Amino acid sequence: MLQIEQTNLLIQTTLTDKIFPEKDAKGYKSIDRIISDFDFTTYHISTLGEEKHLLLISIYLKCWDDLESYGVVKYLQDKYVQFEEALTILPSGDVENNYNYSFVLDLAKLEGQSDEYKQSVIDSLALLKRNCMAAPLEKAFARYDELAQQYANSNTYAEEIQAELQSEKVLVINYRGIDESIYIKPSFDRVTVIFSTIFQDETDKIFGKVFLQEFVDARKRSVQTAPQVLYSHKEPPLDIAHVVKSNNNTDADNKGYITFVLFPRHLVRGDKRENCITHIQVFRNYFHYHIKCSKAYMHSRMRFRVKEFLKILNRAKPENIDNDGSRIENRKTASGRRFAQ
Repeated sequence: MLQIEQTNLLIQTTLTDKIFPEKDAKGYKSIDRIISDFDFTTYHISTLGEEKHLLLISIYLKCWDDLESYGVVKYLQDKYVQFEEALTILPSGDVENNYNYSFVLDLAKLEGQSDEYKQSVIDSLALLKRNCMAAPLEKAFARYDELAQQYANSNTYAEEIQAELQSEKVLVINYRGIDESIYIKPSFDRVTVIFSTIFQDETDKIFGKVFLQEFVDARKRSVQTAPQVLYSHKEPPLDIAHVVKSNNNTDADNKGYITFVLFPRHLVRGDKRENCITHIQVFRNYFHYHIKCSKAYMHSRMRFRVKEFLKILNRAKPENIDNDGSRIENRKTASGRRFAQ
């Protein structure tokens, strides 16, 4: 299976062209580029009027209100403060119209920086959507750390403790509107991440079950350290049943719920936790991308087989012959007369 990259290639290419211009390039050039990404995400990269050395970079996310309630603004400030010499985060009142968050990148201040610093700026901005979606996951993981410490020496099978854990708040991200959401529930020994997704037709459901079965089988065969993957159709898992009902979601017949159970080995602070955040949030795109690729591959193979069958049928078509075994010519002229024998 192909792995979808988290970095936005168009943002990376655009910024690379501006930050690492060709040697014979003269001065700064104006730019006004809108980039669309998965999940209705939109970016806008443009120059600020006549000041062509200033780049305005903005992002729009459909689920921004949810992310804002989970501290995305502070998370982004902490993430990009290392580039404050050249990158300015605009206050909420100065954010570009119809967008949620904006930066101003000063290309002139980048000229004196090292190539490694410039490349790190490009890579960080290309991961802007990933960093936005990481805020609620970071909050859930921080809550897991608190619960793990709180119940370290407690009998977690006690009824009162079980009741407390059941009432733990579920973080909800409506990343594609109310139709498809991400539900995150922390506990003292795990973090459960549940994706709700809509299947457009019956064949998508079948392909989805096949892919998810591969996740289960791979964990049994060789990847025992992978998260546990569960799938339910129509009915939401018990952990989020009350939240789903309050959302008043529609089209339940075509909805599926994919559950990932992240254990302590996946939540170790540092690179392992960051890697977990990076991969878990792109699962929905990864899942539907491979469903569509599989359908396209099967359709191409079906068309190829039909062409081969038509060739066989054409070769098997009998010729017109008379009683003596001679071939009968059926070709006619434009006036309807037959060719002379």
